[in-house]
Amino acid sequence: MKTLLVCEYREGKLLDSSYELVAFAERLGAEKALVIIGSEPEAPKVNGKVYVAAAATYGEYNPDLHKKLVLEAVQRENPDYIVFLHSSYGWDLAPRVAAALKAGQVSEVVGIVDGKLEVGFCNAKLRRIVSAKSARTVVTIQAGAFSFTGEATGTPQIEKLDTTAASSVEFIGYEPAEAKDVDLTRAEVIVSAGRGIGKKDNVPVIAALAKALGGELGASRPVVDSGWVEHSHQVGTTGQSVSPKLYVACGISGAIQHLAGMKKSDFVVAINKDKDAPIGEIADVLVVADVMQFVPAMTAKLMK
Repeated sequence: MKTLLVCEYREGKLLDSSYELVAFAERLGAEKALVIIGSEPEAPKVNGKVYVAAAATYGEYNPDLHKKLVLEAVQRENPDYIVFLHSSYGWDLAPRVAAALKAGQVSEVVGIVDGKLEVGFCNAKLRRIVSAKSARTVVTIQAGAFSFTGEATGTPQIEKLDTTAASSVEFIGYEPAEAKDVDLTRAEVIVSAGRGIGKKDNVPVIAALAKALGGELGASRPVVDSGWVEHSHQVGTTGQSVSPKLYVACGISGAIQHLAGMKKSDFVVAINKDKDAPIGEIADVLVVADVMQFVPAMTAKLMK
């Protein structure tokens, strides 16, 4: 079994998240070759073949040209899986490659069970095992689902990629995101509200604990999607990625998308009435309690 891993390169640097692709291939027990449209000095430090095309020539992103380059690598390697990160780059490029190959696509893979792909459904509350009927499969993997451990120290075997294809698209640059009313990336303490707090009227209770701890209010995606908290407070792959000294998760079950955004926290306290909630696997302290009973009591103690 063989994988072709499509790395990401932005503003002159290989993204560290590209090594999660390597972790996926290792979990799958598959051979790997990698592709980067970037620069040779930024090629992933792995033992194995790495195809490099110059971003100076093809742009850091150009859907027409990058698709052609990936397809050229596919032709050379004949992989069973072509793997992207589940990111804006992967969202756009993966289906283009799948359509060109007439291959099935499995998006947002969060695990591997008995060599098969595991994805979430029902708003990530449940998981199912899926497989494509095509000979090849295009895959996007959820950020944080396949953690790369250790240090990247390999020596890549570089092969050049080129294409004569033309494109009407020109890569100009990146546009900064709108300024947020709160920058959680700078907060040393974050107290986040999850669906388990019950209703919008309970958000001030969580905010009061954040204030008592000298921190900021965060939130999970379901809370933001319900309109209880502004999007600028969202933690996760579609919100902000944070690394505070203390992270308090209130009524958050621990979907992978949320864990990926706060896994670099120094110390994690989770408050959840479900002792088997996934958040408990990464929490330093798990408080098994009704969040709306425990948090007011904790806040009162701190205020004294």
